[in-house]
Amino acid sequence: MTGSLNELEKDIEASRARLDQTIDRIQDRLSVPSIVDEMLGNVRKSAPLSGAYDGVLTAIRTNPVPVLLITAGLGWLIHRMAGDAQRQAERRRVQRAAEELPVLRNGADRTYDPDLPTGRPVSGLRDETQL
Repeated sequence: MTGSLNELEKDIEASRARLDQTIDRIQDRLSVPSIVDEMLGNVRKSAPLSGAYDGVLTAIRTNPVPVLLITAGLGWLIHRMAGDAQRQAERRRVQRAAEELPVLRNGADRTYDPDLPTGRPVSGLRDETQL
């Protein structure tokens, strides 16, 4: 029985060692430089400017957070520029539509402003103060 217990403990230790090696390999694959390498794939081999590519890749590996922030900032800038272009196009579309509407020039397009005095006095009303 003690022999089988010792063998069982050795099997457990061997399993733990294999598990530790597997976890280490997974952590290495999930590190920032290896993820960048995996995403970029074989571009380095086929790129005509492989020297510049290697320099950029080294900069990304050594400074991943600043590169990520710069990329996010550029993405946000492009998003805002696209949104501004869409808003300007919408404004132009609304302005063209408003210019195409017929306008009545019979006084119906005027609005009433109660703060402005009337153009002519109202006759026929009794003054309540004279009663």
